[in-house]
Amino acid sequence: MDLILTSLIFAVGLLVFYLTNFFQKKLKGEKYPKCLPTLPFIGSLLSLRSDLPLHLHFKDLKKTYGNIFALMLGSQYMVVINNYQYAKEVLLKKGKSFAGRPSVVTTNLLSRDRKGIAFANYSPTLIFHRKITISRLYSPGDGLETLEALILKGVSSTCTQLEELVDSPLDILPEMAWMVTNVISLLCFNSSYEKDDPEFLKVREYTQGILKVVGKGILIDIFPWLKYFPCKDLQILKQSIAIRDSILQKKFEEHKANYSRDSINDLIDTLLKAQENAKNNNILDPGMTDDQLIMIVGDIFGAGVETLITTITWFIHYLIHFPELQAKIQKEIDNNIGFERTPQIKDRKNLHLLNATISEILRIQPVAPLLIRHLALTDSSIGDYTISKGTHVIINLWAIHHDEQEWKNPDTFDPTRFLNEEGLHIHSPSLSFLPFGAGPRACLGENLTKMQLFLFCALFLQRFSVESPPGHQLTEFKVEFGIIQQPNGFKVQLKSRKARKDCGLEE
Repeated sequence: MDLILTSLIFAVGLLVFYLTNFFQKKLKGEKYPKCLPTLPFIGSLLSLRSDLPLHLHFKDLKKTYGNIFALMLGSQYMVVINNYQYAKEVLLKKGKSFAGRPSVVTTNLLSRDRKGIAFANYSPTLIFHRKITISRLYSPGDGLETLEALILKGVSSTCTQLEELVDSPLDILPEMAWMVTNVISLLCFNSSYEKDDPEFLKVREYTQGILKVVGKGILIDIFPWLKYFPCKDLQILKQSIAIRDSILQKKFEEHKANYSRDSINDLIDTLLKAQENAKNNNILDPGMTDDQLIMIVGDIFGAGVETLITTITWFIHYLIHFPELQAKIQKEIDNNIGFERTPQIKDRKNLHLLNATISEILRIQPVAPLLIRHLALTDSSIGDYTISKGTHVIINLWAIHHDEQEWKNPDTFDPTRFLNEEGLHIHSPSLSFLPFGAGPRACLGENLTKMQLFLFCALFLQRFSVESPPGHQLTEFKVEFGIIQQPNGFKVQLKSRKARKDCGLEE
């Protein structure tokens, strides 16, 4: 009881301090975003009550409060951005000023107190970590050509498995999870999984546990003292993290035992080499501890897998709903590639409708509808509004990708919006297309994700057609909301487009 009382007094004190500071600055003529109604202790929680997921509720609040508005969650002051002009100011023009990450209970647990990349605060250490990670992701051996071969190995293996499952109802998500996990696993660990591998099943278990909790705005992130009381979500998160850490620690220790600087095979080896270089140069870098390196690998392995699985699953979902589009893409593939060889990255320049469809999937169903929260590292501004150091900034990517001022019929699935009059794929008809974020905190796996998306989609539609199984109603677009926006499970039926053949890499 004393702990609760102390926490209440502390929270009210913080709110009073913020409001006093706020009105002092107002008297100086500074302009702040309009704020949702705020009460002591709970802040704006009552204004967030809605049956809608948070990104849709924020989009509705935009009608009343505008493209930028503020709110309080407990003692946390936040600003919500709902248009691309303000978003690009935060992400690009003043990217370094807004490149921080807030400290909250769930992501602190997930990242071992903001280690790694995704939830780390902005610093020279983070910049270095991003640099060495990108260098490894895009040069696993001899450069992009080898990366392409590695991706095709995983995609082709999945293709072979799917050939055994044609003409019967199929849950496609486990197949996609296996394929994507193996590609990222080869990059991170230089190893892959069989579908029934107990470790692979544990990876799927801990990942789903983390996704159920992180990013859903649970009360423990608003009132940290709640972590001292029983909390089901916190228990799920801790159990999931324990499973993840046991797997990552095992991989890391195996790599350390077999490490040779003359044989760098994956991301862990690359990080161990950087750690060794720091020691050899007598650099006591806190950013090169084992904990830091393990969290970097955990970020790449976790985020890289789930975002791609989700996007591919959405792609297949829309193919079922739009069979005419599916047929047109297949005709494009047949005319430019045929059946005699495997699609390659160089084919991207000819498969305009496929590229446009992928772009439209990324627009209409952004994997992370609310980008990971940013933190103002300095006193700054957004537009005409004053933003104080320590402000949390939420980019509502959903609202930006569904902005009626930027997109014609934004809630309608229409890949042709990404084609010009000659039928050629364009990056975007609007500057508000930001599926991977932008600036210092942009997704560092953007190009890798684009390569995997294109190669899978091209090879999949070269080999198969997909439809709803007989007797199954066409599934609606239902979604599991969280830090990643996942489609609910659904059944598909595959039809082989050609007699079964080896769809592995050609000699």
